[in-house]
Parts: sequence; structure tokens; C-alpha cells
Amino acid sequence: MELSARYRRLRWTAYALGALAFILSFFHRVAPGAIAADLRGTFDTSATVLGFIAALYFYPYAAMQLPSGVLADSIGPRKLFTAGSIVAGAGSLLFAFAPSVAWLLAGRALVGLGVAVAFISVLKLIASWYSEREFGTWVGVLMMLGNLGAVLAAYPLAWVAQQVSWRAVFAVAGCISLGTALCIWLWVRDHPREAGLPSVHGTEGRAGDPLPPGSWWRGLAEVAANRDTWPGFFMHLGMIGSYLTFSGLWAVPYLTDGLGHTRTSATLHVTVMILGFAFGSLAVGTLSDRMGRRLPLLRALSLLYLAAWLPWVMGWQLPVAASIAAFAAMGIGISGASLAWALAKELNPPALSGTATSLVNTGGFLGTALFQPLVGWVLDHFRAGATLEAYRSAAAVLTAIALLGVLAGFRIRETGCRNVYAARSA
Repeated sequence: MELSARYRRLRWTAYALGALAFILSFFHRVAPGAIAADLRGTFDTSATVLGFIAALYFYPYAAMQLPSGVLADSIGPRKLFTAGSIVAGAGSLLFAFAPSVAWLLAGRALVGLGVAVAFISVLKLIASWYSEREFGTWVGVLMMLGNLGAVLAAYPLAWVAQQVSWRAVFAVAGCISLGTALCIWLWVRDHPREAGLPSVHGTEGRAGDPLPPGSWWRGLAEVAANRDTWPGFFMHLGMIGSYLTFSGLWAVPYLTDGLGHTRTSATLHVTVMILGFAFGSLAVGTLSDRMGRRLPLLRALSLLYLAAWLPWVMGWQLPVAASIAAFAAMGIGISGASLAWALAKELNPPALSGTATSLVNTGGFLGTALFQPLVGWVLDHFRAGATLEAYRSAAAVLTAIALLGVLAGFRIRETGCRNVYAARSA
């Protein structure tokens, strides 16, 4: 199908603005790890409280995943995206100017609530404006771009916080979110038909169609009743949950307090891990679309991710190059989990793509919300202090959680990069 210049411009606009909001969501997701020492110094917090500050992003984020999917399928991503960006901007500003831990927690919760809608909204836009065989590729590009936001929240954020202050950074991030909200409202369209253009799916453009009023609960029940949906949920619970718990908060303290790295070295390790996730997601999405299969890459990379935990469970004092390589392997390995979103879309009805991907997405953020405070509790109580033995114990807990996610990933069905729901339901 020949795409008009206007079609290409509108879909690039929708994708670019969605990607910008997604970059900001990744930035906020992992930022506490880079400024953990600043937050401890400013507010005199324990490891457990610091864990709750980081995790409070994930409680509303996880809770909003299913509503986000339902709303994306019913009212459309444009309205949802605009409201979310406004809430995230307000939360970031509150976080920046928080006078106490209570206000800090409130700002963090608002940020999590606002950015919670970003990923599902972009997935819905991709499903509406791009063909099925492009979906994995553009989700991979999205993950790469989002992880660049996480890169900004590692070494660059640590450096900027030392030059100016962490408060100024979050104030700027809040203003960017508010500006993004205005641009999304003005320039994004939910579906080509809203702009008077034919769908790239032809007569099968159901992925972008809004659900009939009052039918959202039937769609949610249909996705939840589909047994093929749940392996992806539990894969994300274990794998994404353990990864974000580590990269988003505890990796830097592990390296500095447990292994004696400098803060610069520790944030460099995390940056390399995030870059591995970023470029791994881009490669795995493109490769799976070209191969016409999802599971070989998903399974191989899941095993790589699991193996990459070994040095941190053992507490090995590796040469810097070797420890950076281990962090890179962890980032590349976790990129296999990005295929679970494409599989969720392909294992459920096209019109319920938002609901299906949001249910799977809930797993990773529910896991992170639970596991970040859990690691803080282990450090405060299990070994009584931020020692190498305490961090090894925490890493062992996260490895066991990651193993459960890998096992769930091996239960996901192959789709051949096409929607197979009707065939499986027949």
C-alpha cells in the first residue's frame, strides 16, 4: 500500500511525541539510583525508606496499566496521553520542590500515575498507524529510545546533580512533560481515519477502532480469560521486576557500598546495562519481524539474563572491564522480554491490543513495586548493614525471582509474528 506524505507525517508525529513522553517515563523510572546519595543526604533516609521513595513510582504505574489499556481501547490514546503528561509534569515539579519526604513521595506517586499511560498509548498508536509486520520493529525502536531516557538518569544525572542540583533537573523534566501534553493534544490523531486517511490495515484496521461504549469490561474479561495472556504477565513480573529493581535503585549502591566502586564507575556500569537493553530491544524486535518468529530470541536472551546474575550473587571482585561486560550482558538479555508485548497483541483480539499489552505490562511494574522495598528490607535487616554479604543476599533473592520469570517465558506460545487469536479460538 502506497502511503501518502500526509499519512507518513502524521504517524511520525504521533510516534515522535509518544517516544518523547516514553523517554521521560524511563528517566523518572531509574533516576533515584543515580541520586540515591543526594536523597539520603537531603532527607536523612534509611535504605528501606529510600526503597519506598523509588518504588512509589511503580505502585500507581502498576495499578494504572489495566485502566490504561482499557482507556486506550475506549477513549483513545490522544486524550489519555495528554492527561497523563499533565499529571506527570505536575508530579515532577512537586518532586523538585519537595520540602520533606512526604511531599517527595507525593510527587513520585503523581509522576508514576502520569507516565503510566505512555507505553500503552504508544503501543496503541503503533497498532493503528503501522502494519502487523512492523509492530515488533517499532516497539524495539521505542524501547531503544526509552532506554536512552534511562541512560540520562544514570551517569549524566549523577554528573549534573553534582554541578547544579537534582531539584533543578526534575523541574526541567516537569516543564518538558507539560509542553509535550500540549503538543500531543494539538497534533496527534488516534487513527488514520480521524485525519480522513485510509488505514494501513485496509479492512482489518480493527486495532485502532475504539470499543463500543460500555463494552470495556467484556474486553478485559476476554483478555484475562485467555490463558495465553498470563505467561507474558509472569515473565515480566519476574524478569522486568528484578531488572528494574536492580537498575533503577540498587545497582549503584551495590557497586559502591558492596564492592568499593566510585559513584562515577557505578553509574557507568548502569549506563552500559541500559544501553544493552536499548540496542538489544531494537535488534530483537527487528530480527523477530524478519525471522517471522518470536520465541527463539525470547528464550535465548532470557537465559543470558539469568546467567548474568551469577557474578552479583557470588559477590565477585571482577576487573572493571569484566564487570562492565557482565552488566552489558544483563541489559542485552533483558531485551528478550520486550517481545512479550508483541506476543500479547498477537495472542488476543486486535481490538483489544491495548488491554492485552497493558495486562502483560502490569507484571513488570507490580514486581518492581514489591521488590524494591524488599531489597531495602534485606539490606536493613537480613544482614544488618550495607555490606557485600547483604547485597549478595539481595541479589540471590532477585535471581530466584528472575528464574521464575524465565520459566514463565518458556510457556509463551509462538505466533509467527501475526495475530493468531481467531485461529486458536476456532
